[in-house]
Amino acid sequence: MRLHVLERTQAVASSREEVFGFFARPENLAAITPPRLDFRILTPSPVPMRNGTLIDYVIKLGPLPLHWRTLITCYEPPFRFIDEQLQGPYVFWHHTHQFDELPDGGTRLGDIVRYLLPLGPLGEIAHILAVRRQLAQIFDHRRRVIAARFGERPDPGKEQP
Repeated sequence: MRLHVLERTQAVASSREEVFGFFARPENLAAITPPRLDFRILTPSPVPMRNGTLIDYVIKLGPLPLHWRTLITCYEPPFRFIDEQLQGPYVFWHHTHQFDELPDGGTRLGDIVRYLLPLGPLGEIAHILAVRRQLAQIFDHRRRVIAARFGERPDPGKEQP
């Protein structure tokens, strides 16, 4: 099994407190998840975010519903939080959400997802053929939704194309 890493950053015009507040409400996950995944949170609302919070939800991959349970293993508002999969489609899933204040009051969102797929060599083939692309599409959708909600802007810490 090979550890895969997905990294994304995005700068938005809104304050770190506002952006973190949005992400600190698991109920908002449906808004940033592509509709085709039919994301549904199962944990009763409101979900109190803190170290040790368990969140259960269901997503669909094609016609198949997948139950997913995550544990919040680090919660440091308004700087970062980490969710780890306890049950779901991956052997290992560790997602760090980072929120950095920009000099002009905007926010840089950072995501680092480390994951392992099941099924050894078959999982690696699935990663090449579909999983890598599907995860990229999910995070591309999320980027568009976040940009529309919080106002995307150039990131002063990144070289612009």
